[in-house]
Amino acid sequence: MNTQTKPVSEINRQATHILFKEMGSVDTIRFLNQFSIGQGDYTKERDSWLNGISMNDAIAEIKAGKNQ
Repeated sequence: MNTQTKPVSEINRQATHILFKEMGSVDTIRFLNQFSIGQGDYTKERDSWLNGISMNDAIAEIKAGKNQ
């Protein structure tokens, strides 16, 4: 068992190497992109997408879509 503490940069390097080796470059990049910092203001964007739709209306739309 390795009890020596590694720097975070070394852990990141090792983990990235393992991901590339095991998953390939495309899937590794797709996986890592999930954790990148986005841009914009999600709350404002979400409000514009919902455009005043109530929670009950949203749930009804989801249920209607599942029944089709």
